[in-house]
Amino acid sequence: MKRITSFCLAVIVLFVTATFGKGLAANTEGNAREETVQLEEIVVTATKTSEKRKDIPNAVIIKDSQDIQASGAKTIGELLANEPGIDWQSYGNYGGAPQEIQIRGMQGKATQVFINGINVNSPSLGTADVGKIPLNSIERIEVVKGSGSLLYGSGAMGGTINIVTKGPVRDKMDLKVETGYGSQNTYQVSAEQGMFVVGDLGYYLTAGRKETDGYRDNSYLRQNDASVKVVLDKGEMLDVSVYGSIIDRSYGMPGVKPPAGTQDYYLNGVKFYNSESATLLNNSQDKDGQAVVEVKGKPSKWLGYDLKGYYTKMVNYNYERYAFDGSGNENWVTNQVRGTDGHLEFRPIEGGSVLLGGEYKDFDWKNEAISLNTEGSPVTGIKTETQAHIFTQGTFGELQYRPSKYIKALAGLRHEDHSTFGSENLPLFGLVINPFPTTALKFNHGKHFQAPTPNDLYWPADPYTKGNPDLKPEIGWHTDVTAEQSLLDNKVFMTMSYFHWNVDNKIQWEPDSNGVWSPLNLASYKADGIEAGVKVGPFYDLTMSLSYTYLNAEEESRQYTRQDYGWPPFIPADFQYNMVTRRATMTPDRLFKGDITYRSDFGLTMSATARYVSDRVMYNTETTTYPNTRTVMYTLDSYWTVDMKVQQRLDKHWLLSLSGSNLLDKAYDTHLTTFTDQATSKTTMSGYPGAGRSVFFSIAYEY
Repeated sequence: MKRITSFCLAVIVLFVTATFGKGLAANTEGNAREETVQLEEIVVTATKTSEKRKDIPNAVIIKDSQDIQASGAKTIGELLANEPGIDWQSYGNYGGAPQEIQIRGMQGKATQVFINGINVNSPSLGTADVGKIPLNSIERIEVVKGSGSLLYGSGAMGGTINIVTKGPVRDKMDLKVETGYGSQNTYQVSAEQGMFVVGDLGYYLTAGRKETDGYRDNSYLRQNDASVKVVLDKGEMLDVSVYGSIIDRSYGMPGVKPPAGTQDYYLNGVKFYNSESATLLNNSQDKDGQAVVEVKGKPSKWLGYDLKGYYTKMVNYNYERYAFDGSGNENWVTNQVRGTDGHLEFRPIEGGSVLLGGEYKDFDWKNEAISLNTEGSPVTGIKTETQAHIFTQGTFGELQYRPSKYIKALAGLRHEDHSTFGSENLPLFGLVINPFPTTALKFNHGKHFQAPTPNDLYWPADPYTKGNPDLKPEIGWHTDVTAEQSLLDNKVFMTMSYFHWNVDNKIQWEPDSNGVWSPLNLASYKADGIEAGVKVGPFYDLTMSLSYTYLNAEEESRQYTRQDYGWPPFIPADFQYNMVTRRATMTPDRLFKGDITYRSDFGLTMSATARYVSDRVMYNTETTTYPNTRTVMYTLDSYWTVDMKVQQRLDKHWLLSLSGSNLLDKAYDTHLTTFTDQATSKTTMSGYPGAGRSVFFSIAYEY
C-alpha cells in the first residue's frame, strides 16, 4: 500500500510540474542539437503498427544507433542493464557466457527477443542469449514492458525486445570498417556497407569477427557473424525486405571459480581443473541462422497490411567431461522453426482502428547424445536420438479508439492453439489519458502464458533425468500503471511505473517419486514493484539519465526434509518436503543506473555509466545425515560497476574510441553452484565470477 501511495504522489508531482513547466521552459537555454520529442517517438513493437509513444498503454525503452555508439557497452545486455525494470544476467566472465534479459523480475524465458520480426529465443531453452547479437548491425531497439502475449503469443510475459537492423538510406552510400584490441587478448573487426543501387532497390551488409582469451583458463570465444538486408521501397504502397543472418561461434566453458587453495587435478594424465576454472575441457559451439521475407504497405489511409515468412535454425553442441572418473558426453541440440504471420489494419473511422492477424509456427527439435568413456572416446553403440515436432497457431484481434485528444482505449483477444497442451485465450485491456500534450497516463492489464519448451517436454530419459509430456503452460496476469512527462521543451523526460504480475503452474525441475529429476507444474510466483527513470538534456552539450527499480518478488517452492533415493525397484525412493513461500531466486530487489554523456562541437564524445545491483539469493538442498536434508540460503553480495568511453572524430571520416569496463575492478559473482574437489572429496558452493576491469581501443573509418 505504501508503494502505491508513493506512486500516486509521484503522479501528482508530474501533473503539477506539467502545469508550470511551460513557464520554466521559456527561461531555459537549450542546446542547438535537435532531439527527438520523447512522447512523439514512434513505437512499432507494442501494437505491430506505427504508434506514437504517448498513444500506447505500455512503458517502453528506446535505444538508437547514437545511444549504442556513445555507450561503452559491448553487448545488448550491457546496453540495457539496469534501465527501468531491466535486469541483465550472465553466467560469469567467460567469452561465451550466456546473457539474458529479465524484465520486472520474471525469468529470462518471459522476455521474447526479435530481430526484424524473427524470434531469436532458443525454442529448446525458452531464453534468448543476447550476448551473441552483434551491436554494429543495430539501428534501433524497442523494449515494450508488460504482457505481450496478445500479439506475440507464448513467452511474452514480462515484455518484448525488438531489434531493428540497419538498412540503406536514399542518396547516400554507407561504409564503415572498424577494428580494435583490448584486455584479455581481445580483438574485434567489423565492416558494414549499404546503399540504394538502382531506383527503389537497396541493400545493407554487415560482417564481424571477435576473439578473446577471456579472464580465466578455458574462457575463450571465437565468433563470426554476417547479415544482409535487401529492400524494395516503393513508399507507403509497397515495402519489401529480405533479411538473413548467421552466427558461428565456439567457446570454452570454465564453470565456477573453485575455492582458494584448489590444486591442479589430473586424471589419466589429463588436467581437468585448476584454481581458476572448474572445467578445463568442456566447450560448446553455436551455429545460428535466420531468414525472413516481409511485405508491408499502406495503400490507403484506412488500410495497412504486413505479411511475413521466416525460417530459423539453431544448432548447439556441448562437450562435457566429468572429473570424478573422466567419462562424459557429447550432445547436439537442433532447433528448426518455420513460420508465417501477418495482420491487416483497418481505420474505418477517425480515431479508431481494428487490427486482425494470425501466426503459425512449426517447430522441429532433435537431441542427439554420445557417451564418452573414461579416456574421453565415444562408447561404441551408445548413442541416443530424440526428436519431436510441435506446432502452434494463433489468431488475434485488437481494437483501438481515441474519441478525443485526452483519452484512448484499447482491447484485444488472442486465441492460441498448441499441439501439446491445447489452447489458451488471452485478453488485454489498455487505457491512455493525455490531460496535457506532454503528459501520458497509461493503464495496461493482460493475460500471459509460457508454453513448456521441448527440453521440458521431451528430454531423453536416463537414470537421472527425463522430460514430462504432461506439462501445462505457465499462465498469469500482468498489470501496470505508468506516468510519462516531458518538460522544458522536451529537455526533461520522466517516467514512472507501478507493476504487479503473477504466474501459476510454474515449471520447475524436481525429483519425482522415483528420484528422477523431471519438470513439474510446481506452484506459483509473483511480484510487484516500482520503476522510474529521468532523462535530462542536452544542456550545454551534456545529457544525463537516472534509472531505479524496486522489486518485491516471491516464489513458492519445495523445501526438502528428506531425500532417500532408495534402490528402485526393490526399495522405493522417499522424498519429503514442505511447500514454502520465499524471496525469488536470483532476483535483485533494487537496481540503479546513472549515465552522463558529453558531446562537443569538435567531435568529442565522452560517457560514463554507473550501475548498482543489490544482493540476490539462491537455495540449495543439502544433506545433514543421509537421507535427511535441509534447504540452505546463499546470498550473492550487492555490487557497483563503473564504465567509461571516450571517442574522437577526426577529419569527418575517422573515429577513435577508448572504453573501459568495471574500472573499479569490483569483484562479484553472477551465479552460484556446487564444486567438488576430487582430491579432497569436499563440496563447496562456488561462484561464476563477473567480468573484471578491461579496456578496449578501436579505430573506425566511416564514409
